[in-house]
Amino acid sequence: MSPEQLRALCLSFNAATEEFPFSPELSVFKVGGRMFALSSLDARPLTVNLKCDPEDAIRLRAEHPGLIVPGWHMNKRHWNTVTVDGALPARQLRELVEDSYDLVVAKLPRAERLRLDRP
Repeated sequence: MSPEQLRALCLSFNAATEEFPFSPELSVFKVGGRMFALSSLDARPLTVNLKCDPEDAIRLRAEHPGLIVPGWHMNKRHWNTVTVDGALPARQLRELVEDSYDLVVAKLPRAERLRLDRP
C-alpha cells in the first residue's frame, strides 16, 4: 500500500480528518477529535500506529513478528505499529485500520456515534 492509499483509506471513514499537531511530517488521523491512526507518510519503510484491543494486540504481534510491533511512542498495551510494505495482506491492513477507527468511535458520546451511523 502506498502512502497515498493509506491516507485515502484513513480518510474514507465517516468524519475522519487529517491533522498535523506534532510536526508537518506526521499525519494524525482523527474522528471526533480522537486519534485512530498516526503515520509519517514519507518514512521508509512506511508504518502506521493503530489503536488495538489489548488481547488482539498481543495476538497480532505474535502472528506477525517484525511487521506488527508495540506502538512506537504510544501506550504499548493499546497501540501497535504496523509496517505497510506489502508483506501484510492489504485486506488485513484495511481491517486493522477499520478496527482502530471503530475502537475510537465506540468511546465517543452516544450522540456523536449516532451522527456517524455507528450506534
